[in-house]
Amino acid sequence: MNVANFDESKVNWQRLPDLDHLWLSILDVDDTAKVVDVLFKFAANEKIVLHRHVAAFHTFVVQGEHRIYEPSGDLKEVRPVGTYKAGQPDEEPHAEGGGDTDVVILFSLRPYDGGAIYEILDENHEVLSTMTFDGMKELYEAA
Repeated sequence: MNVANFDESKVNWQRLPDLDHLWLSILDVDDTAKVVDVLFKFAANEKIVLHRHVAAFHTFVVQGEHRIYEPSGDLKEVRPVGTYKAGQPDEEPHAEGGGDTDVVILFSLRPYDGGAIYEILDENHEVLSTMTFDGMKELYEAA
């Protein structure tokens, strides 16, 4: 059996200002369905900023190990390569990160109303910024 490895060097990674340990590559923006397909890469053994999902989403772990953390920093869940998850908006904030290697995850973000996707939070769970469908579309068009 042939085993193919994902070659992330072929991906056009972008950085988001003020967000450490995170890269993204927006693959498609569907204006009609209000769906954004994006690859996210989280650095190994690091956590990205505290946030909450305010839109439906589907994920598939392409490479590495996807770790989800409680707001306290405690490890909540580990998703190995090949894991698929369909999720709904969730008021409970969390952080995410990679395992012992960088993790690459395909996210299909589904803000069907065309509005908010993520809320970025401070340590008191106050909203610092909001990532929206239009914001992701602007990033896609600028790339």
